[in-house]
Amino acid sequence: MPAQLLVLLALLLALRLPLLVLRGLPLTAGELGALLVGERVRGGALPYRDLYNGMAPLAAYFFAGLDGLAARPVFLYRALALALLLLQALRLNFVLNRADVFPDRGFLVALAYLLLGSLSTDLDALSPLLLGHTFIVFALSALLPTSREGYDNRRLFRAGFLIGLAGLCYLPLVLFAAVGLLAVIIFAANAFRSFLLLLCGVLFPYAVAATGFLYAGALPGFVQFHLVPGWHSFGHGAPDGLPLAVQLRLLALPAAVLLLAVVRALGTPLGPVFQDKFRQLMVGWVLGALAVLAAGGGVAPGALVLLLPPLAYFGLFLWQSTRPAWAPEVLFLVLVAAVATLRYRPLVPGLAAALRLPAESTFAPRPDPALAGLHGQRLLILGPDRRAYLANRSATPYLDWDLARADFDHLDQYAAVVHIGRQVGAAPPAYVLDQRHLLPQLRHLLPDVFGPYEPAGPAGLYRRVPPGK
Repeated sequence: MPAQLLVLLALLLALRLPLLVLRGLPLTAGELGALLVGERVRGGALPYRDLYNGMAPLAAYFFAGLDGLAARPVFLYRALALALLLLQALRLNFVLNRADVFPDRGFLVALAYLLLGSLSTDLDALSPLLLGHTFIVFALSALLPTSREGYDNRRLFRAGFLIGLAGLCYLPLVLFAAVGLLAVIIFAANAFRSFLLLLCGVLFPYAVAATGFLYAGALPGFVQFHLVPGWHSFGHGAPDGLPLAVQLRLLALPAAVLLLAVVRALGTPLGPVFQDKFRQLMVGWVLGALAVLAAGGGVAPGALVLLLPPLAYFGLFLWQSTRPAWAPEVLFLVLVAAVATLRYRPLVPGLAAALRLPAESTFAPRPDPALAGLHGQRLLILGPDRRAYLANRSATPYLDWDLARADFDHLDQYAAVVHIGRQVGAAPPAYVLDQRHLLPQLRHLLPDVFGPYEPAGPAGLYRRVPPGK
């Protein structure tokens, strides 16, 4: 057993580390957003009241906790992403072995999980989806009955509770409640009562969060900035993940393997009735994962992780004995070669262009050369380009421009102007980067707040002049 675990860990590191050593992994747009949220929340800002950001609350406080351990802890992000992926693989492998969902036990599930999870550097970065998906994997064991009598009520509530916690990390993950409903229909004698218990578990974390935000005066913002836009990634205007075309090409290989494995699985007879029911549940899991992908527009950072559990399960049917006897081994080697080719395509000249699949690092935010002299300053960016935050800190609640437009697109309304004055005037930033040419109008409307700013060199950059100078 320890030897098999060591082999899994060695495979995971062998697939991932060489690329990181040779090319490195620049800070992704999703990680930049997480760093900014973590800094602001650790500094005392309350999400949805003092912060215009749609990140789910549990993820926001998790990143704030990491920021408390170290300033801009990018290394912790990478280490935790690796640890979470390994934890998910081992947990899923343990649950399937303990429940005897396949005639043979072993570590093939974890092996397939980690192999396909190394396909893209998108999963090398920590994301709210990766964090929330860990709760979904842990909820699986509670969705399985422990005896012929059906569910233990506490386990079913725990399954819903874990799905609710997943939603507090990444909202569309609550759609896995439908997978829980399917499990109840398949395994439970009293499906309606059991599903109500599951639903109570899902809603309980949200009831607690909503109550807390209600007493803190942030409930309207919780609805406006998280619950409403959380289903469609702010209209895909400035996604923190990869572009949809690139994401779909990356998902092509896992989707092809999954389709082949599902076809093979549906044509394979199983022994006990439980194994056949579990196969039906995993088909529902595939549909649930696709629904979460669609809800996030397919551009959420770490989207590949949603397909890994069904891939790991149905992949078992590809590796079982068949004729010719060497076919499973050859298929596995082909899969390893395909994963290595896609992951290391930036190192092979012309390969990325031939595959029409640019490296993920191509879409990472790069420092703006025009702002090379601006470091460590408190900054307000009026626009969607957040690259200046790579070397500077956010000074106001306006982190996400798509959400900040609720105020800045309505400067003809008194309420919006007053709100901007309160949010910015409480602690005016040292610099304003005006990408939307709004500062002249803001100076006219709020002279006390925006009047002291003067051009600071690069186009659109303004520096606050202290009073009396």
